Amino acid sequence: TLIIGAGVIGLACARRLALEGQEVIILERNDRFGEESSAHNSEVIHAGLYYPPGSWKARLCAQGRALLYDYCSDHPVSFRKTGKWIVASSPADVVQLETIALRAEKLGVPIDRVTPDRLRAEEPALQAVAALESPETGIIDSHALMVSLLGDAERAGAQLVTHAEVMELVPERAGIRVKYRQDGEHELVAMSVVNAAGHGAVPIALDAVGMLTGKLPPPAYARGNYFSCRGKSPFQRLIYPIPEQGGLGIHLTLDLAGHARFGPDVEWVESVDYAVNASRREAFLQSIRRYWPEIDAERLQPAYAGVRPWLGTPDHRHEDFMILGPNDHGIPGLVHLLGIDSPGLTCCLSLADAVTAMLSD
Repeated sequence: TLIIGAGVIGLACARRLALEGQEVIILERNDRFGEESSAHNSEVIHAGLYYPPGSWKARLCAQGRALLYDYCSDHPVSFRKTGKWIVASSPADVVQLETIALRAEKLGVPIDRVTPDRLRAEEPALQAVAALESPETGIIDSHALMVSLLGDAERAGAQLVTHAEVMELVPERAGIRVKYRQDGEHELVAMSVVNAAGHGAVPIALDAVGMLTGKLPPPAYARGNYFSCRGKSPFQRLIYPIPEQGGLGIHLTLDLAGHARFGPDVEWVESVDYAVNASRREAFLQSIRRYWPEIDAERLQPAYAGVRPWLGTPDHRHEDFMILGPNDHGIPGLVHLLGIDSPGLTCCLSLADAVTAMLSD
């Protein structure tokens, strides 16, 4: 079995398949694992509040959250179940807050309404007229998670090959011929291939001989900038505003040391670019002040940026994961994982289970 991409999803798939007894090779185009989307995110374990019932995201997030908490408890991966509050900053936001609560209840995701007394007592720096609490939300050391997944995979016999960029997949009677570049052009034949290449997944799928390419929306790139807040945070949990078009709003997350960071925003770009756009600082301040009016502007500093591997266009975005197996494209042994944005980190283990099931059918 060949895994394309050594981000958190590829590593989780490699681990799962290696533990099943498969001979696994992971091809990664960078010089080490986890250098792209997996290293540029909020490191949040999501509860699964926002996703349409029956979607891949709704199903895999609920499963993945439980699997990930159990995995971290059994491995040297730091995490903390911080919980988060989704806050309404104005009476107009309260209606949307109730919509979120009803969807969470329909999905079976734990959700609590925060009383005014709790708002004042537990988060006195917060300005909000109402809030929901998601007790299952948490934070994780994503790098430690990837180190652990790779260690599990390698102990089960998997091999990571870096500086190896896949160019083309050609289905044959004996398997799938994989053409890749690593100090020259090479080929190997695999019985199964999992395309977990993140931003590179759609181009690989489009170049796969025999793929039904007309079904694939184009890749889209939405940069999410993050700003850090120097000094001690006044908040003890994650704080999220009402979701906005294309994202969850400029929210406050915490790292495992308790430092606050804000983001991501939504900035459409033409290609993958991880440079922070420092000019977004004033827009961040305006958004943050809706729920933290006393923030000191001098404490807000550019931190890092990620680029979401979305599908479609800004006006017509494909909202769900696109997971295409043999029943979708007709090529035995091939699974494409496309548009795996948030909550991809949370879903890494449940995605690996889904891939394994597809390859076993």
